[in-house]
Amino acid sequence: MRLRREFGARVLLGRGEREGLQWLHQVRTDVPLTSLRELVSAGESALAERIRHYARAQDAFDPSSWEEPDGWLEAGLVDLGGRRLRVIPTPGHTRGHVVFLDEAERLLFAGDHVLPHITPSIGFELADRGLPLADFLDSLDLLLRYPDARLLPAHGDAGGGSHRRVAELLAHHADRLDDCRAVVEVSGGATAGEVARRLVWTGRRRRFSDLDDFNQMLAGLRDRRPPRRAGAPAGPASVGGVRRRGRRTAHRRAGGLHLCPVT
Repeated sequence: MRLRREFGARVLLGRGEREGLQWLHQVRTDVPLTSLRELVSAGESALAERIRHYARAQDAFDPSSWEEPDGWLEAGLVDLGGRRLRVIPTPGHTRGHVVFLDEAERLLFAGDHVLPHITPSIGFELADRGLPLADFLDSLDLLLRYPDARLLPAHGDAGGGSHRRVAELLAHHADRLDDCRAVVEVSGGATAGEVARRLVWTGRRRRFSDLDDFNQMLAGLRDRRPPRRAGAPAGPASVGGVRRRGRRTAHRRAGGLHLCPVT
C-alpha cells in the first residue's frame, strides 16, 4: 500500500484474499488467532501459548498496511500496454494467491507459489482455510496445463523451467504424504501435533524439537476443522463439500496434517 500512497500505483489482489482481509479489519491484530486455535486443537496448547505471548508483545497492528486494494483479480488476461499477462489463481500459500504468465515471452511470475529451493508456508492466514495443502497441490497441477516457462519467483534465483520445478515439488509432497501416512498408521489415536513430532523436517531432516516456535507452528498446524484426532474416521462435517479427489481423500486419511517442509 505504500506504493499506492507514495506513487499513486494501483494495487490489485487475488479475489480469494478478500475474506481474510475483512477478518483482519474485524480482529485488528497481527496475532495469528486462527492458527493458534488450530494448534490447540492439534494438542499443542503450550506451543500456542508461547507464540501468543510473543505475538502480543510484538503486536502493532497498523490498519493502513491492510487497506482494500483498488480491484480484485480473477482468472483472465491483464493488458499492460506493451505486454499481456495471464492471471492464474493458485490458492494454497494464501487463498487469493495468483501467478502471472507472459505467454509471448514464456515467463512465469510465480510469486510464492513455485519457489526454486523451498516450498511456501501453506494456509497461514485468517478465515476458514479449507484444505490449503490440497489446494496448493491442485494449483501446481494446474500450471502443468500451461506451456513451460522461465521461472521468476518471489524468493530465490530466477531461471529454470516451471514444469521441472513443479514436478519436483509434486514428487516431494507425495513422499511427505507417504511419510505422514506411515506415522499415522502406527500411531493409533495420536493428535496431529504428536504425529508432527514423530516426523523429520526440512531438507536437513531436523527433529521437530529442533525447530523454532514459528516453524513448529507451521509443522503442527492441521488442515481441516472440526478438530479430530489423527487417523480417526472423518465424519460428515469434516468432509462435506470437499471435492473427492484422490489426493484430498489421502490427505484427510493422513490426519489433515500440513506436509510442507519447514525450510
